[in-house]
Amino acid sequence: MTTMRGSNHTGMRQFNERTVLRAIRHAGAIPKADLARLTQLSTQTVSIIVNRLLDDGLLVKQDRIRGKMGQPSVPLAIHPDGAYSIGLQVGRRSLEVVVTDFVGHMRHQWQQTYPYPSPSEVLPKIKEGLKLMQRRMGPQAWSRTVGIGLSAPLAMHQWGDLMGPEAGKAMVDWEHIDLVQEVQAMSPLPVEFAKDTTAACVAELVQGLGRDVPNFLYVYVGTFVGGGLVMDGHIVNGPRGNAGAIGSLPMPRNKGQQHPQLLEQASGWQLEQALIAAGHDPLLVQQDRIMDAAYKTWTRPWLTQSAQALAMTVTSAAALLDLDAVVIDGSLNPLLMQALIAQTQEHLADFSFDGILHQPQILAGRVGSHARALGGSLLPLHAQFFPDKDIFLKQDVE
Repeated sequence: MTTMRGSNHTGMRQFNERTVLRAIRHAGAIPKADLARLTQLSTQTVSIIVNRLLDDGLLVKQDRIRGKMGQPSVPLAIHPDGAYSIGLQVGRRSLEVVVTDFVGHMRHQWQQTYPYPSPSEVLPKIKEGLKLMQRRMGPQAWSRTVGIGLSAPLAMHQWGDLMGPEAGKAMVDWEHIDLVQEVQAMSPLPVEFAKDTTAACVAELVQGLGRDVPNFLYVYVGTFVGGGLVMDGHIVNGPRGNAGAIGSLPMPRNKGQQHPQLLEQASGWQLEQALIAAGHDPLLVQQDRIMDAAYKTWTRPWLTQSAQALAMTVTSAAALLDLDAVVIDGSLNPLLMQALIAQTQEHLADFSFDGILHQPQILAGRVGSHARALGGSLLPLHAQFFPDKDIFLKQDVE
């Protein structure tokens, strides 16, 4: 059981409020007395904090629980309308803007696709998307919006060549553009940034399997494959924010050639290009009919190659890290992702786990294609309402 401790020291009002909010998020609706035991704050301190959070509209009272000994208790829950956040995801194939409420549920969503993310196209669309979300939300909800969570690939100017010469010429302009500053100039709301796959990993940690799995490698299969790392229930970013960058992992090579990287063998990009070469729409990778027999000529070799590469990645990660699981999710069609996960599991039999004390489970992510935008939207909520776990919050496993 995880115990969350606050502090009864003076000057810790904001931290204790955040501790109470986090405890309720983990425990669900809970009466004051149980909340005091969970946070190890005094009953009086919890009562003061709860009343303040109720007045601020961040908590809501549930129906009384009757039938037990003593006075009926009133469970307290996070108020979904207590706060909102914007998630803004700049991808290699699309821009997505979402609105998330205080419990992390997506309320509004808007997406625009493009062949590649040129600054001249992406920046105006970001401004359009933010204005659209403000109109959809209305003045009252917008006034309770705490920030914008922006997610994008790191060093986007370096990705252009992988997407072809036309994309390379357009995307090189990102080298001289500070995306965070550009978005900040569009809104008075504070902007928080995370690498796109890290943001997706945040969504899985907070809204998905992270509630039950404390140590996992996160694999996100989109236009290009990438990842994130969670250890002891914490996102591991690394000093340059690029931990879990599994797309750069070396793979076996053909004789006389340079070792390819994982992103060259297990990305949606390869399947898209095969479909284009055959005269098909590359966006089929996101549609159910990609699993029709008519497309097996292209899906079957891609699944085999991708699953073999991911199985090697799982084995390498297990040898280096003490993992409970490897979580695989992505923006590709869910049926295609299911087939990829199943084949990855099968190809693990090709590798020896001798000397590795635990073979991690292969688990399907629970968040899906919106993970990057949803994870981005959780960043401002975390900054505003979560205690700083690394400095203050003690988590004891009993």
